Amino acid sequence: MNPNPIIEVQEVSKLYGTQKALDGVSFVIEKPGVVGLLGPNGAGKSTLMKILCGYLSPSSGRATVCGYDTCTQAMQVRRHVGYLPEHNPLYDDMYVREYLTFVGELYGLERLKARVEEVLERVGFGTESHKPIGDLSKGYRQRVGLAQALLPDPDVLILDEPTTGLDPNQIEEIRVLLRQMGQEKTLILSTHIMQEAQAVCERIVLIDKGRLVADAPTRSLLDGQGGACLHVEFSAALDAAQRASLENLPFVARTMGEGTVCKVYLKPMVIRASDAPSSDADPRAALFQWAVEQGLTILTLRQEADSLENVFHSLTRKTPAGL
Repeated sequence: MNPNPIIEVQEVSKLYGTQKALDGVSFVIEKPGVVGLLGPNGAGKSTLMKILCGYLSPSSGRATVCGYDTCTQAMQVRRHVGYLPEHNPLYDDMYVREYLTFVGELYGLERLKARVEEVLERVGFGTESHKPIGDLSKGYRQRVGLAQALLPDPDVLILDEPTTGLDPNQIEEIRVLLRQMGQEKTLILSTHIMQEAQAVCERIVLIDKGRLVADAPTRSLLDGQGGACLHVEFSAALDAAQRASLENLPFVARTMGEGTVCKVYLKPMVIRASDAPSSDADPRAALFQWAVEQGLTILTLRQEADSLENVFHSLTRKTPAGL
């Protein structure tokens, strides 16, 4: 193991009164890349990010960034971290360049004018940079926040919902930027958009109710947690006995849905697109046989691609609204 990891979190817990926001979270990041910090609302993600920025102290445990303790060496930590919070605080009456120059002066940056132009170009600001911040769209306000985080050229970027308010084209541009930055910097990306995390993040750290529930490369997490799912429409709604029978099939991890439509989440590594549909080991064939035995007809059956959203639901035991 690298003796000087970029980020090290050791048994970190945080209490707010009697409420435990974090409960013994541990992980290590040893190299640059994009790491997704995921979890449901209230899981403790924002608390953990603030601890890594040196804004909060853990109740117990220890965290270091670039070798500095986030509690006892918070100022040194902040020199190495750029932070974009979810609710991006900006001075609406300042112009974009004026604001970034002001922030750069606080950091004591050299070549400040040139650096401001560099980050504006990198976040793709375009012609909007001559406007007051208060006149910008939400998407461009996010770009100002991202430019601010990049301004001191930090080793670590902590980004909380960085694509909020962006249109699809802007989102793709920011994703490309994040992947590029991940080649030289360590990015911690918190997002509720699972497609974004799957597209950008090389590794996922997933917490739920303050506890670490997964920490793995994204591809390994998808394969190991059974990200595959079958979308099935039956000829009639399943009753309670049929639902229980379906969930007892050996290849089924769980089911979700109501009425005639059901999502069947598969256990790890059960099915891949290369499997022959007629294979005895293929759950699709077994599912058709089960339906015949239950007096049901399958009207639609399709395999959904391995999905981080499926894994997220599985590990956090959340059922999406309307399913």
